[in-house]
Amino acid sequence: MMKSIFISFCFLLNLVSTAQEWTHDLDHAKEVAQKEQKDILLVFSGSDWCAPCIKLDNQIWQSEAFKTYAKKHLVLVRADFPKRKNNQLPEEQQKKNNALAEQYNTYGYFPLVVLLNQKAEVLNKLGYKNLPPSDYIKAIYEK
Repeated sequence: MMKSIFISFCFLLNLVSTAQEWTHDLDHAKEVAQKEQKDILLVFSGSDWCAPCIKLDNQIWQSEAFKTYAKKHLVLVRADFPKRKNNQLPEEQQKKNNALAEQYNTYGYFPLVVLLNQKAEVLNKLGYKNLPPSDYIKAIYEK
């Protein structure tokens, strides 16, 4: 019982620590991107069921190299699609994520990383790649 409580606490702590860096609203991200002259990185993930999504989060998004790079160059948007009942998103957020998927992830790939310009036009797409953070950052921009 204590182990499951500890794991749940760590999961929540991880969500809280990354919540300040990620938005869940593309319209807000576009405003910030235009103001700060940054690109937008839209990430489709299945945070509680998609093993490559979880690896991408742990190996890339949580890395200091990515955090440092993103702070200077990217506005981060996460469209999550959890499956477990206790992780379900509020209905309004799920509708927003579904609309994003209809526009940018029509094939339902997970994870899918979409690089957008300030007008939310697609510059590049990629999925999980087993790369160090610095190489993954480069791959975000390669076509």
